[in-house]
Amino acid sequence: MRFLPIAMLLVAGRLFAADAFVESPDHRENPTVPHGTVTQMPPWESKIFEGTIRDWWVYVPAQYKAEKPAAVMVFQDGKGYVSTKGNWRVPIVFDNLIARGEMPATIAILIDPGQDKTKAKVNGKSSNRSLEYDSLGDRYARFLLEEILPDVSKQWKLTDDPERRAICGASSGAICAFTVAWERPDQFRKVLSTIGTYTNIRGGNAYPSLIRKTERKPLRVFLADTSGDLDNQFGNWPLANKQMDAALRYMNYDVRFDFAEGYSHSSLHGGSIFPEALKWLWRDTVKK
Repeated sequence: MRFLPIAMLLVAGRLFAADAFVESPDHRENPTVPHGTVTQMPPWESKIFEGTIRDWWVYVPAQYKAEKPAAVMVFQDGKGYVSTKGNWRVPIVFDNLIARGEMPATIAILIDPGQDKTKAKVNGKSSNRSLEYDSLGDRYARFLLEEILPDVSKQWKLTDDPERRAICGASSGAICAFTVAWERPDQFRKVLSTIGTYTNIRGGNAYPSLIRKTERKPLRVFLADTSGDLDNQFGNWPLANKQMDAALRYMNYDVRFDFAEGYSHSSLHGGSIFPEALKWLWRDTVKK
């Protein structure tokens, strides 16, 4: 865990004021590296989450070869991650890190939460997001393993090695990512969680206790949160993430917790450290 004074954050050797996004070189398009492709997939009508439809995208790195199964990373709230203008910029960051050998050739599957087909979105929010993301149990993992990954595999060859499968999300998308790996460590073993909602919206506050009482699972977890994150009727996000880190460390998990002073519940901090988080998460996996 890192604490920096005067609301400053250290990223890639540079200090900057809190509540700001820092665009590192890895966030910038580099004309000298091979560029992957992004395909917007046809809207997905789920059977596991019956009556819902969702947008989703697939990023395929330029280094992908059909004869070699690619590593996989799934992102919740996919629209925000697939954009090349926001704070995440998955296609650009992946291009740069893969070209330098700092992560394996990885196909990204970027998925929005489901929307009730009979209703319009309210304020741009998907109706099924909290049910899918905040709920404990294996339902979302089944959605990925029984619906999404098999469909992607029809066009691109994906690894079945859980050490080369990662999952990422922010806020409720973060607890969703952790839940998938927690429920199915035989399928996903790397988790990237920022501003994670490990609070009592749908029982997620139980995780620190569950982690301490359950035999350690073969997971690698990167957590990030900030002192200015949410504090409301569901719980205190900074405290919940600190308790997650403490529980994971108590059980000797491979975990890193990046905590910054300042910031609200946003992607500013997580987006700024995204390239560094990926490097840590995929370390020792590149040559596999």
